[in-house]
Amino acid sequence: MDERRDMEADLLAMRRYARSLARDDQDADDVVQDALLRAIERKATYQPERSRTRWLLAIVHNVFISGKRRQAAEARRNDRFAETLLSSIAPRQEEHMRLEEIARGFAALPEAQRALLHLIAIEGLSYQEAAGVLGVPIGTVMSRLSRARSALREDRTGKAGSHLRLVGGQDEQ
Repeated sequence: MDERRDMEADLLAMRRYARSLARDDQDADDVVQDALLRAIERKATYQPERSRTRWLLAIVHNVFISGKRRQAAEARRNDRFAETLLSSIAPRQEEHMRLEEIARGFAALPEAQRALLHLIAIEGLSYQEAAGVLGVPIGTVMSRLSRARSALREDRTGKAGSHLRLVGGQDEQ
């Protein structure tokens, strides 16, 4: 019974620490879940003479830092991707700025939305075909596509950009 209480206390400590690092309950829960998985996978590295709580908190910390590094790398890849999209285009300056804004917005979309928008807008797949490629229901396709298009229409102030037109649907007038 003490072992169970100790494990519950460890889990609570992990959650508290993850929440203080992530500052978001859902992100913190993801960190704790990943940390528990890593702890199970690497249980052979645990030294019983040392504090299990400190070992688990170190894993939480490492998982969080790894996630931040992954996010930073993703942001760098997004920036490079947007730059490569623009390097092959030499339009007038105003058009160039608009294309740059769209390219950066596209690169910044979450992976699931970016993949879906690419399949539909670039590859020309139907909603049903895209759903089949991604292995998701058509309702998920429509929802992700709507969120992706909305994100692309927003400018830096969070207001809908009037210069961007919706492709494959209808703009609200």
